[in-house]
Amino acid sequence: MSAALYGAGVLTAACALAFGSGAALAQMTAPEFPDPLAPKLQTDPRKPPRFQQFGQAAQAQLGPPTNFTPPPSAAGDTGFDSTNKNKAKAKAAAKTKSKPKVGSDASAATTDVAPAPAISPYQKPFQASGNGAYAAAPAGAPPVEIGPIRKPVPKRKAHSEPDDPYAPLGVHAGSFLLYPAIDMIGGYDTNPARAPSAKGATLYSVAPELRAQSNWSRHELKGELRGSYTGYSPDAEPTLSRPNVNGKVDGRVDVTSMTRIDLGGRLLVATDNPGSPNLQAGLAKLPIYTTYGGSAGVGQKINRFDLSLTGDAERTAYQASKLTDGSTASNDDRNYDQYSVKLRGGYELTPGVTPFVEASTDTRRHDLVTDSFGYRRNSKGVTGQLGSTFELSRLLTGEVAAGYTRRDYDDARLAQLSGLIGNASLVWTANALTSVKFTAASAIAESTIAGVSGVFSRDIGLQIDHSFRRWLIGSVKFGAGFDSYKGTDIATGGTTVAICDCVVSTPGGTAADREDKRYSAGLGLTYKLNRTTQIKGEFRQDWLRSNVSGNDYTASIFMLGLRFQQ
Repeated sequence: MSAALYGAGVLTAACALAFGSGAALAQMTAPEFPDPLAPKLQTDPRKPPRFQQFGQAAQAQLGPPTNFTPPPSAAGDTGFDSTNKNKAKAKAAAKTKSKPKVGSDASAATTDVAPAPAISPYQKPFQASGNGAYAAAPAGAPPVEIGPIRKPVPKRKAHSEPDDPYAPLGVHAGSFLLYPAIDMIGGYDTNPARAPSAKGATLYSVAPELRAQSNWSRHELKGELRGSYTGYSPDAEPTLSRPNVNGKVDGRVDVTSMTRIDLGGRLLVATDNPGSPNLQAGLAKLPIYTTYGGSAGVGQKINRFDLSLTGDAERTAYQASKLTDGSTASNDDRNYDQYSVKLRGGYELTPGVTPFVEASTDTRRHDLVTDSFGYRRNSKGVTGQLGSTFELSRLLTGEVAAGYTRRDYDDARLAQLSGLIGNASLVWTANALTSVKFTAASAIAESTIAGVSGVFSRDIGLQIDHSFRRWLIGSVKFGAGFDSYKGTDIATGGTTVAICDCVVSTPGGTAADREDKRYSAGLGLTYKLNRTTQIKGEFRQDWLRSNVSGNDYTASIFMLGLRFQQ
């Protein structure tokens, strides 16, 4: 009796322990999702996990599952049949083995419910029983169902500011963006007449400008117009007050993706520089000349090769000169038309670098067959250049070219003009605070001096801008020019007959051409109050040194003003 009671007690305790532990484990909550970036353990070090004894039911789960099918030949240990053979037979065998026989030991073994393991937040159970226990996954399903993968949080874009927070925003006018501005400057010039004997005068200048840029998906039209009027104090004799207008417009018509039509126009209103030998003596006012013209051409791209042909026409006309005695002198012999044709071919060597070769020819026809000294100044010119365009990540942009030019005149007494030329317009962004601009230009200008064919001019310029602050910009400018007056009149016995001091006598009875060397250096400072208003100041020093005595001069210019832009 006592043995029976003892056995019943042991059986009751075993059942309670079995069912009680199963319920407790089934109700355990899933651990909190750990932070993948947190440098800590996945478990609480104060409560480390402990190993538990496995009961008979748990030990039964350590072996292969009841629905496991041995892998066929050439299959992996996981049961995957890489040979893809007997697939239907393996499924049928799995279904037959998964059904337990009634009254067998296998049926009794399945009555024990295994404790449910802790579920990760990434896992989802297949089926849960009423008492919280988890049933086995169906045959053929993955052991764990993966939930939705979290998308990474998008990174915030870095806050970017415009290159120049004080740059003008412009004005929208239909499909165009306009940039109007005006400079109002006052100052003092120690030698406005650019003469050997310096006589200073106060000056003022008003300089409006307008830039326009189209905003089209195809084609393009852009223009720029800059004007100024520089006035001097009334005691400057002769009056040196003069206007200056320089404008141009360029257009492109995209016929196809590879074919375009290039159009252009230009306008220049100016005067000869004070002190120029081309000016008459006794002037009461500097005569104004106007140059205007246009061009049209067609361009064709063939893969990386670009070929263009352009025609150009230009007109230059002078006003009559007003003299101090009240009379006027005609300048009709200085009026002329110029026609030219240019052929250019370029090859895109690398993105942003396009070397090119250019050849052009032109002819000049004056309104009068002969000038006031009886010279026939009609001429023809030929020019050839080699160069390249640059656009290297906006660090170096522009164009540079070098070549040779020659001009022949109808009058045999006028010597041929020829020589090396160079043209450039480059902008180098050294860093975020400093930029460098380099310019070069060469041209053969007309002359009114008897016996002088023309004026061969070469000019270079360098400007360095540095931003001490975003609103404080310092500038350093350097310039140099060389003017050669080609041609002599008469040179005999060590004595030269010269007109306008353009021929130099040398020992031995020879004559040399007049050569003028021009230099300039300047410092500038710009204080930007906001996007629309700036304060500008500049000091510039000019020199001219000539091989003809009595023509050297030095001038100092001080300027201070305001700039308003939109």
